Amino acid sequence: MSGEQSLGNPARRRKTSKPSRKKLRSIRKNVFVAFFIDLVVVLFVALLLSLLIKTFLVRSFFIPSGSMLETLQIDDRILVNQLTPDLYPIERGDVVVFKDPGGWLGPAVAESTDPVVAAADWVLSAFGITAPDSKQHLVKRVIGIGGDRIICCDADGTITINEVPITEPYISSGQAPSSLEFDVTVPAGSLWVMGDNRGNSEDSRYHSDLPSKGFVSNEWVVGRAMVVSWPFENWIWLDNYPDVFKNIPNP
Repeated sequence: MSGEQSLGNPARRRKTSKPSRKKLRSIRKNVFVAFFIDLVVVLFVALLLSLLIKTFLVRSFFIPSGSMLETLQIDDRILVNQLTPDLYPIERGDVVVFKDPGGWLGPAVAESTDPVVAAADWVLSAFGITAPDSKQHLVKRVIGIGGDRIICCDADGTITINEVPITEPYISSGQAPSSLEFDVTVPAGSLWVMGDNRGNSEDSRYHSDLPSKGFVSNEWVVGRAMVVSWPFENWIWLDNYPDVFKNIPNP
């Protein structure tokens, strides 16, 4: 008897153990819903982290001009460490991104943009995916920090910082350190900046007639450019050439 009970009716057992089509559809639906919810959560967390990183740590900018050739090419995208200068001091040789201190870029020119494109750009920029305000910022190399006396040029045609001449390997090929003479002392909390493409860079040298006197206050600095992130073939870690400035005494 017990053997008959354990075997049961095979046809009946198959019928009761097989899920109905309705149940299978319900299972598939639940799996899909769970997958969709997980995907939304993952995307939301990723975008939230991107927003936090962009707001407090790293921003992306593109290069709109050739003032930093050959170090930075036009339309290169760079990643900028926003912890500089708040947590990490700016050093000579750093490539920095900064807001217009006033009058460097001239009057802003309004550009007609499709409203849909503008809205999408605004959303993407919030997460650091695009950088529509790149043209309202400048990127240059720091040559002098607060207290430095910078002179161009000595008898050999080189720039001196605190009476020490420097050799600048980052200058664009065929360019002189400067065709414009100057003798400046950088105020405390400010920078003297110059483009690597010295013959095509309206940098600190050309803004002495403005209220800023050509200096860039640290408060205008967005951060230090760390790396060229795109296009991939231009990828490079941006060096601040410590050997160029290692012998310069602090002011």
